Amino acid sequence: QVQLVESGGGLVQPGGSLRLSCAASGSIFSVNAMGYYRQAPGKERELVAIITSGGSTNYADSVKGRFTISRDNAKNTVYLQMNSLKPEDTAVYYCNADVNVNLRTGLGWRQYDYWGQGTQVTVSS
Repeated sequence: QVQLVESGGGLVQPGGSLRLSCAASGSIFSVNAMGYYRQAPGKERELVAIITSGGSTNYADSVKGRFTISRDNAKNTVYLQMNSLKPEDTAVYYCNADVNVNLRTGLGWRQYDYWGQGTQVTVSS
């Protein structure tokens, strides 16, 4: 019913920048919080940044001051601007969205949690 499509990953040198995007589409009534998580090899998935529908944000301590999360509510899209990238930022980045999905009956909506397919970010010289 709802898909999250991510883009923007790649290979970048230390100190460089990348911008990730994630667009939600489908039978959407509204989108609540959206965010990014990452998972490095051999490690657990961790929260990177999250943004509410009202624009409030929260960041992992390791990315504060370097990453900025933003969203376009009209496009149901979230962005993650990553600056001053470090090798330890290397991971697969996953988009997450808390979505109110229209019921097929047309009688209201129901809340679901969705994940994107993941995009690889590699920081290396």
